[in-house]
Amino acid sequence: MTETVSYRLDGQAGMVTGAANGIGRELALGLAEAGADIIIADLPTQAEAAEETAAGVRAHGRRALVVPLDVTEVTSIEAAVAATVREFGRLDFLVNNAGINIRKPILDYTEAEWDAIASVNLKGVFFCTQVAARQMAAQGGGSVVNMASQLAVVALHDRSIYAITKAAVAHMAKTFALELGPQHIRVNAVGPTFVSTPMTTSMFTSQEFIEQNLPRIPSGRFGTTTDVLGAVRFLLSPAADLINGQLLLVDGGYTIW
Repeated sequence: MTETVSYRLDGQAGMVTGAANGIGRELALGLAEAGADIIIADLPTQAEAAEETAAGVRAHGRRALVVPLDVTEVTSIEAAVAATVREFGRLDFLVNNAGINIRKPILDYTEAEWDAIASVNLKGVFFCTQVAARQMAAQGGGSVVNMASQLAVVALHDRSIYAITKAAVAHMAKTFALELGPQHIRVNAVGPTFVSTPMTTSMFTSQEFIEQNLPRIPSGRFGTTTDVLGAVRFLLSPAADLINGQLLLVDGGYTIW
């Protein structure tokens, strides 16, 4: 008898970092719609927006918990995971969505800008996964999805540090999957193409940007937050139970050139 394939997340509790706005909010709401209770983790300065995300989660009939989180501080990560376990008793999945970008030519970046981008995009993902995985291992398993980018595999002007961190995040999925797989923890990454969010809106008002990049996408359009949600939800679901250590590109074909 063929087993039923499920894309549902019923009964699970999962954390989404950077969930107050943009892709993170879309992920929180979409994963709640799939049946999960959601921990909305974001900076304390984003508390009001995070509560709006939480209200949307509850509108889907799921529980929501807002926790302050600075991914560059391990103590903050530990506190967020501890609050999750107190509230829900477990942590079934983590989506490492928090990230930043500063667009500049290579020759103009400062050391401080390198530190800022790498601290959030790389250090933050590593230690969020580490702390979450300790809890997942103790409870018998879990799943992690890292938000990478199509720039994990191709280059683009004025985004060198961002691209480097996203390539590292994609490879991190492999290294974590290798070590954590025996403990029933899956770690994968998603690499979206250009998606309009509060962080990227300025690009989509540039005709030059559109003319340079849209023709490179065989599917003929830029990405949406819903496109990203579909990939993340799939990778977290039982349907992806044997997918581990992979980068799933959601790029409309941008990287095939």
